[in-house]
Amino acid sequence: MKRLWAAWRMKYITHAEKESGCIFCTALTRRDDDQNLVVRRGERAFIILNKYPYTSGHLMVAPKAHQPSLELLEPEERAEMMELVSECITALRQIYQPHGFNVGINIGAAAGAGVPGHVHIHVVPRWNGDTNFMSTVGEVRVLPETLEQTYRRVREVLNPDGNYLP
Repeated sequence: MKRLWAAWRMKYITHAEKESGCIFCTALTRRDDDQNLVVRRGERAFIILNKYPYTSGHLMVAPKAHQPSLELLEPEERAEMMELVSECITALRQIYQPHGFNVGINIGAAAGAGVPGHVHIHVVPRWNGDTNFMSTVGEVRVLPETLEQTYRRVREVLNPDGNYLP
């Protein structure tokens, strides 16, 4: 029998707290981007690492405006979000060399949105064979690096100067 050890996950199991309010709006109001996993801030949108990723490098692009759906955003906000999605894909290709990507938006709770009040786009790097028995049968995901390592790697490419844009 083989064993999979992921002792670093104990921190999340024992200290997981349900966040109140909007996770995106909360992250925007704080300046400690590394603690909030904000990789880069733009003028109208920003990139944040998913705290509960499907794979390493799972990023989200969200507008600064708290809106539940794309059509409620200004055209400039939607345009900046798509530019940031493109930059995420370019950076993730450089960092992880994935075989493909899932890029998607879940609008509304019925569509699977975990944060239905604040629209966001998921950018998930994928590799041939990354959906295996662990995900399918065990409902477990195996991530080869910590969130801190992923954050550092992605931030070095997407925001090497660490510039803060309001």
